[in-house]
Amino acid sequence: MSGSALWRSGVHMKRHQAGRDLTADIQAAPHGPEVMERYPQVGILKEGALGREIPKPLSFLLSRFPFLRRHPHPMIIHFPIVFMFSTGFFNILYLLSGHKAFETTAFHCLAGGVLFTPFAIGTGFYTWWLNYMTKLTRAVAIKQRVSMVLLAVEIIVFVWRIKVPDILDSFQFTGLIYFLLNLSLFPMVAVIGWFGAKLTFPIEKE
Repeated sequence: MSGSALWRSGVHMKRHQAGRDLTADIQAAPHGPEVMERYPQVGILKEGALGREIPKPLSFLLSRFPFLRRHPHPMIIHFPIVFMFSTGFFNILYLLSGHKAFETTAFHCLAGGVLFTPFAIGTGFYTWWLNYMTKLTRAVAIKQRVSMVLLAVEIIVFVWRIKVPDILDSFQFTGLIYFLLNLSLFPMVAVIGWFGAKLTFPIEKE
């Protein structure tokens, strides 16, 4: 693809590396393989030629279900995002209105976040290994660190709420700390989502 301006330095859209098997990637592209016919074929990529052997059971699974190369993490990550946004939102509604149902809903959303965040982290590491060859870029490093902090805060707040169900009723010092920890989930998820979007939809610099 040396003749294409979209493949400068052997990288397309800051994520597709030349010399790799991009069969599954092109299935998710906005164009088909016919665009490759504009350029000369210079060789055939052999399986395992890039030095990273994929386990045979996983290789078989990926050949049968190519969407597993790209889509498990983007599908799962939306659940903790909406749950963490909703947790703070419903707690604010409870403090403004006094309706206990809002606080209970916030707790249920928090439980959903605790449930799905480990799956989001796990599929994130899977995608990082499979599609990014575990290259530790700044965006990946930030996502990994903030995700671990996010999960830790979720668990702390969740256990705290179970032990003290009326933690927000009096809104004393402990209630304020609990509330602020709930609100901290929002910016952490926003940071993770922002850097995830930069990996998936990179912005070309002028």
